[in-house]
Amino acid sequence: MSTAEAVKIDAKLVKELREKSGAPMGDCLKALQEAKGDMENAFVVLRKRGMASAAKKASRTTNEGAVGTYIHAGGKIGVLLELNCESDFVARTEDFQELLKDVAMHIAAVDPRYVGKDEVTPADIEKEKDIYRAQAAASGKPANIIEKMLEGKMSKFYEEVCLLEQPFIKESSLTIGQLIAQKIAKLGENISVRRFARFKIGEPNYTVASAKAAAIEEPAA
Repeated sequence: MSTAEAVKIDAKLVKELREKSGAPMGDCLKALQEAKGDMENAFVVLRKRGMASAAKKASRTTNEGAVGTYIHAGGKIGVLLELNCESDFVARTEDFQELLKDVAMHIAAVDPRYVGKDEVTPADIEKEKDIYRAQAAASGKPANIIEKMLEGKMSKFYEEVCLLEQPFIKESSLTIGQLIAQKIAKLGENISVRRFARFKIGEPNYTVASAKAAAIEEPAA
């Protein structure tokens, strides 16, 4: 168990940091664990990762952006990715284009099935939970302990299948969500993954995923 995992954090501290920073609860908890419960240091951690300012911009509409591609392994794997932002100016910046390429490359290497947690189907969630419950029950653990274990198991599941929850292949200390948040903080605009598709030569199935919350609004007449 890592030092961060060993640190017990009071839920009130997590809520306080959430209110102060506007960052998601899970990121606040991780920051407090990393800072060993120190509120100010935890806020610095969030700022360095761009989460505080990024969360405050998350509700902004992202109707601009760019479509990028990444071809890997001598043309054997290909990714098509739509990354959105608020303005065409930002979409043409070197930072945005670099992010577009990095995320597409990550998708090619890791093959996520969903953009984020919100897109995971209830059927897939229940299927995973049933598997974990059966595994735990076979070991003789009581029902109340099994349910507590499910939270950790599902977090690992989301990390495996959701793009935004996955550790970035070029810098594993950051998730893709945190990588995007850093760019949001730097560029001053909301940025979101709209959709992606991944194809691999010789495989009959391919991945196509889109974000529910990133639907593009039609311009007013």
